[in-house]
Amino acid sequence: MAIPAARQRRTIVTWLEPAEANALLKACNRHTRIGRRDHALFTLAIQTGLRISELLGLTIADIQTGAGAHVHCLGKGRKERRTPLLPATVTVLKRWITEHGGPPSAPLFTSSTGRGLSRDALEHRIHHSITVAAASCPSLIGKHVSMHTLRHTAAMRLLHAGVDTTVIALWLGHEQIVTTNIYLHADMTLKEAAIAKVTPLTVPAAGRYQPTDTVLAFLAAL
Repeated sequence: MAIPAARQRRTIVTWLEPAEANALLKACNRHTRIGRRDHALFTLAIQTGLRISELLGLTIADIQTGAGAHVHCLGKGRKERRTPLLPATVTVLKRWITEHGGPPSAPLFTSSTGRGLSRDALEHRIHHSITVAAASCPSLIGKHVSMHTLRHTAAMRLLHAGVDTTVIALWLGHEQIVTTNIYLHADMTLKEAAIAKVTPLTVPAAGRYQPTDTVLAFLAAL
């Protein structure tokens, strides 16, 4: 136990800028059932920051669209968490649940056969949607985007809105706030705002030294 843990190299997190997130949602073909499902799923992921396992474990009953709208999920360590939903997200989910038509215990997001989605299927769908979105949003070209990127996107949206990191930690279901601090390190805009508030040091102008009369008198007396 006295042996120190190996140091791991942490890469800077990747997230979607607002224009990129909008391009992803627009890339979902809402003329098809799969496209409407993807649109609802990505909308929920970007707003709530749920983990992929939490998204896949959702049932229709986990979505509360009435007063105090929220999504209920079972996170790491079997810990329950409730995340508030924005009105726009509620509207999208209401439409999807109506189209879904399943019982409250049914998986919220299903395949074309009515079964729950797998991790691979979900990652395939986001890869497909990002490829389509890149045609209208060049900044997505070459950018590695996974479902976990949408979780980072939710965190950065909260951070840019001025939400305290302790609240973000609760929102994302982080066990320790240290985990949430990765978003502070990743965001250059916050660092730029901080340095802008720092008063620059006053540096005297460079020039030839001019001794005072006192110094000259002292030297003359030597």
